[in-house]
Amino acid sequence: MTGLGMPKPKRVGPPDVAPATVDGIRFEAIHWGRERGLGQNGGYVAAIDPASGKELWVAQVYVIEYVPKLETDVQDIFIEKLEPGAKGELKVVDERGRRFVLNIAKRTATPAK
Repeated sequence: MTGLGMPKPKRVGPPDVAPATVDGIRFEAIHWGRERGLGQNGGYVAAIDPASGKELWVAQVYVIEYVPKLETDVQDIFIEKLEPGAKGELKVVDERGRRFVLNIAKRTATPAK
């Protein structure tokens, strides 16, 4: 609750994203990439070994072009949905509705057609 003199929150936090499993690997959205030394918040997925729970690798799905002099937290774009795609692919949707396909073998993403 915000009262008089209390600042309003700048934005709602990122959505909870259900993990997706493709080819026996669990994929999870990474919301707070900067805390992990990555270049941005949002836009990354982690590949997880479901048996051990260990992170196998991280892939960047999209780049956020931050505008200088604007607060970065209002510019962050988070992943909203993960789901299996065609064999060897992970579908990713960001909170702006943009769709991407991550090629798991290559660990590269492209905009969905």
